[in-house]
Amino acid sequence: SSIAGIVAQETHFENLQSLGRSYIAASYVKTLESAGARVIPIRINLPKEEYVKIFNAINGVLLPGGGVDLKTSEYARVSKIFYDLAIAANDRGDSFPIWGTCLGFEELTVLTSGELLLTLTNTEDISLPLNFTDSALHSKLFQKMPLPLYKSLSTMPITANFHDWSLSVQNFTANEKLRKFYNVLSTNSDGVLEFVSTMEAYEYPFYGVQWHPEKSPFEWRETSDISHTAEAIHVAFYMAQFFVNDARKSQHQYSEEAETSHPLIYNYCPTYTGNISVFEQMYFF
Repeated sequence: SSIAGIVAQETHFENLQSLGRSYIAASYVKTLESAGARVIPIRINLPKEEYVKIFNAINGVLLPGGGVDLKTSEYARVSKIFYDLAIAANDRGDSFPIWGTCLGFEELTVLTSGELLLTLTNTEDISLPLNFTDSALHSKLFQKMPLPLYKSLSTMPITANFHDWSLSVQNFTANEKLRKFYNVLSTNSDGVLEFVSTMEAYEYPFYGVQWHPEKSPFEWRETSDISHTAEAIHVAFYMAQFFVNDARKSQHQYSEEAETSHPLIYNYCPTYTGNISVFEQMYFF
């Protein structure tokens, strides 16, 4: 069985702060559950030794999208702890995957390079087809994707973009640490700037998407440009399944002791927020 951790973040929406000081959007939880994983919320503001315990009990980490600072937030601090633990674990043959979506993708670029290299783009609420690079078809992430789905991804506007900041291809290429660490699998453009939209690490099971697979099946904001086509849903579940399959390679065990101090998401109740936020449901802590 596979247990994935999802990192929480400070509640940065002012109108939601009374509901909880940190949150996880429920769509991330549902996507991983749909692929056969169980989920642990990784809460912020814990001492480092608690995160080490969680790391040893779970099989992979998802860094979700959101809107907090990539260097000074608790989300950034916690992500760095798991990133460092994952690097060390994978180096000694202890497989442990990390997936970054949107803010999580951006966090991965900061953790790997040590720098903030993002550029403002006009990419808030727009769905796009991916421009695959030559290496995409041979990548870990896409090599087993059904060809019709791969074609749909490259021709149909089914990847939901909700970001003001992007990693330009220029900045990626100019940074030696990023260039050596990540293989760029797809790019996109806002009409002016070409940016990295999908990447995977060469030597580690680390994956980053600047777009949002989980929104297509689970977010229904009527004013949003989110694709709910069969192809978009299929992509979401392919991505979730890919990550969960990678997490199944991890030998970490979730014990009774872990269960007591770091309970599964089932112990928390999601709140309906579809009328007051960009998310249909959110978990607050």
